[in-house]
Amino acid sequence: MKTMFKVDLNKTMDQQEVPGHNRWHPDIPAAFSVNPGESFKMECLEWTDGQVKNNDDPSDIRHVNLDRVHVLSGPVHVNGAEPGDLLVVDILDIGIFDEQPWGFNGIFAKENGGSFLVDQFPEAAKSIWDFDGIFTTSRHVPNVRFAGLIHPGLMGVAPSQELLDEWNKRERELIATDPERVPPLANPPNPENVVLGGLKGADFDRVAREGARTVPPRENGGNCDIKDLSKGSRVYFPVFVDGAKLSVGDLHFSQGDGEITFCGGIEMSGWIELKVDVIKGGMEKYQIKKNPAYQPGPVNPNYNEYLVFQGVSVDHSGKQTYLDANIAFKNACLNAIEYLKTQGFTGEQAYMLLSTAPVQGHLAGVVDIPNTCATIGIPKAIFTKDILPK
Repeated sequence: MKTMFKVDLNKTMDQQEVPGHNRWHPDIPAAFSVNPGESFKMECLEWTDGQVKNNDDPSDIRHVNLDRVHVLSGPVHVNGAEPGDLLVVDILDIGIFDEQPWGFNGIFAKENGGSFLVDQFPEAAKSIWDFDGIFTTSRHVPNVRFAGLIHPGLMGVAPSQELLDEWNKRERELIATDPERVPPLANPPNPENVVLGGLKGADFDRVAREGARTVPPRENGGNCDIKDLSKGSRVYFPVFVDGAKLSVGDLHFSQGDGEITFCGGIEMSGWIELKVDVIKGGMEKYQIKKNPAYQPGPVNPNYNEYLVFQGVSVDHSGKQTYLDANIAFKNACLNAIEYLKTQGFTGEQAYMLLSTAPVQGHLAGVVDIPNTCATIGIPKAIFTKDILPK
């Protein structure tokens, strides 16, 4: 299979022979084009563009430049794809580079991005994970070994100018409700540290000012971090611009539901093989207009027994909320962390484990007022000892 987008692991994305990009904008030029029905291979750099190193010092996580993320491979122009169509993307295979058989996870500091449990874990921490075939272990999180399910944390198509303007308007309005919040409510366009493919001059400056950050998922797909979206999966993307302009990156060796540390799964550089097709008029015909639809693949780590922790929607101060699933899932995670601390893990180790291992997060109940119930299930077999209560 032909590699249509190559990377040099010793160079940053802007130094590549054909650069990718780290913003969403309809005017970022395509890196290459393919026909419907064509299969191809793309190589990807890890999402921070080489800022995090394989060592025991978390200062690179503490000071990571978030204006740089995510660096994406592409865009791919799919010939014949037009607004209103559906772009069908099959993930045929995905893997690591032999010359870089490791990845990383990190808890981001409160003043630089934060995380899902930022109030309980405001300081930066890092764990390095070594790959051994389909398995991974970490010198920073001992006594665990588990099978990974490599997947792209981020895959999406370019927005139209109208959709881009809508994103920027609604996110600026949200930021304005609490502009001094740490961490911020959203990340507005920022022309610093942009990578925009082959754009130059006035076009570069304009797109740098307007381009949306890649951090959140949106209508175009984007940074959805769906851990089961691996080999054998199919995605149906709404098409907003001619050629669709598909991009991919943020590869993870493994991830728990929620990617809760923000630098969340086991981040890695690697490669992905894709096949694309087009359903003409598919957005209207199948009413897939606002967000992609996904068909997960048949490959999953074979874990069948879990220790499951529950949380309900009462916040950390004891205040009752009304069916707040976010708070319920936070409490489930915190309850799991407190238990893992009784098994010899530090809070930070337990937190990173929940973000990297194939844990399962679920909404158990959203109808019984006033409490939503959420759960997080940890596979028993990932531990090298029995962790059940006795």
